[in-house]
Amino acid sequence: MERYKLLVSDPIAESGLNKLKEFFEVDYRPGLPKEELLNIIGDYSALVVRSETKVTKEVIEKAKNLKVIGRAGVGVDNIDVEEATRKGILVINAPEGNTIAACEHTIGLMLAISRKIPQAFSLLKQGKWERKSFIGNELYGKTLGLVGLGRIGSEVAKRAKSFKMRVIAYDPFISPEKAKELDVELYSDLHSLIKEADYISLHLPLTQETKNLIGKKELEMMKPTAYLINCARGGLVDEDALYEVLKEKKIAGAALDVFKNEPINPDNPLLTLDNVVLTPHLGASTQEAQEKVALIVAEDIIRFFKGEMVSHAVNLPIQISPDILPFVKLGEKLGKLLAQITNANPEELEIKICGDLAQKIETSLASAVVKGFLEPILGEDVNLINAMAMAKDRRLKIVEVRTEEMDTYRSSIRLRLKTEKGIIDVSGTVSRGQERVLAIQDYYLDLALSQYLLIAFHIDRPGIIGKVGTVLGKNNINIAAMQVGRKEIGKDAVMVLVIDNPVDEKVLKELREIENIKEVYYVCL
Repeated sequence: MERYKLLVSDPIAESGLNKLKEFFEVDYRPGLPKEELLNIIGDYSALVVRSETKVTKEVIEKAKNLKVIGRAGVGVDNIDVEEATRKGILVINAPEGNTIAACEHTIGLMLAISRKIPQAFSLLKQGKWERKSFIGNELYGKTLGLVGLGRIGSEVAKRAKSFKMRVIAYDPFISPEKAKELDVELYSDLHSLIKEADYISLHLPLTQETKNLIGKKELEMMKPTAYLINCARGGLVDEDALYEVLKEKKIAGAALDVFKNEPINPDNPLLTLDNVVLTPHLGASTQEAQEKVALIVAEDIIRFFKGEMVSHAVNLPIQISPDILPFVKLGEKLGKLLAQITNANPEELEIKICGDLAQKIETSLASAVVKGFLEPILGEDVNLINAMAMAKDRRLKIVEVRTEEMDTYRSSIRLRLKTEKGIIDVSGTVSRGQERVLAIQDYYLDLALSQYLLIAFHIDRPGIIGKVGTVLGKNNINIAAMQVGRKEIGKDAVMVLVIDNPVDEKVLKELREIENIKEVYYVCL
């Protein structure tokens, strides 16, 4: 194999570095300043980073010879993946490298907060032998509630079973069959789990839908003897609300490895409490995990230059015909929309490609839909490469149908989701370069898809649009466009509003309280 030039601009484990040196001419330059990176990146065929180096559009434009970017870790938010894809540059990460490390840290925090280990050690260092002050709790026989049953959540479940814990889980994207394999009881709603669990452990990404998932309302539902564990993402928990319930001893304690803002301020009030255990984002900080992610990325980069299939590609750097690319983007947005108006366990997703589009052989269309559908709950873990495999792992059946039949538009995509509670469907097209939604639940519309949408299912009554507008206006949320779909006067209808600002749960609560509103969904595309 030709010895290409490779740049490593962040610290990685020596094992990964040595592996790369077997095949590449490697320049190891951690801490490289941005201006110097811009000056030299054009000389390299491959780049390996962690989180420090920002691989921006500007960097990619200068990288005339770059063929692959490797991220020795999970998140790729420091890489402009869209620009890399446009330039035909493959992006690789290591999503499985920190699974065991994060899992074991979760178990460690559960034990530490239950047995008050850090607090006892702190007093012992002061020369105080106070056994009676540290009466703890056993994990044996307790109920562990997992919020998220993906890779890390599943590993935590297995280890909790060895402690003879009962494990329950809430994850709307996990099938009952998958939960049964893990001997986990699957709950259909989060609040029921919160009320029953002795320990609640979070294992899901931070998205618009999961931000402050555990807020004041949820914390006050917990048992007074329950503990909250978070090794996932800081923004999942309302830290101000958590401080209040801990200070008032409304729950037994909390153990956190992640925070809304990192590093945390030394004045953070959580640091003043004695019923917490806090660690500085150590979930992936094991020697083994760092070696794993470095080796995973190194081996995939070597495979790429050998012309072999890589295992952890994030993007799909192929040339997609200009007439197909807009529909790939449409498919992803329709998938995201569908996921965010779904509140039941999905069983089967039918992707119907209609009209002229049906004649195009593009597997990326279905992959884009599935990526969009899974992304709101799985976050950065899902991409065009692994979307189908992740759907299969969650027992979500994907059915692709092609038909040359067409309605108003020459090409369209229709999605039909079968859930345990019924059928949900959406359809859309691309017109004059705009992605448009054409129907939701067989209510016909024709509205350009935008970043923020409100979708309100309601009974068609005079004045309801005005009431919705009043609530949004009061909360300084501007309406850019709106359409209403209905089948009969005075019967069920759907209202779709394009808005300029995100909305929070407080606004959604106000909207749901309007007479004749049946349900309101906030959709972020």
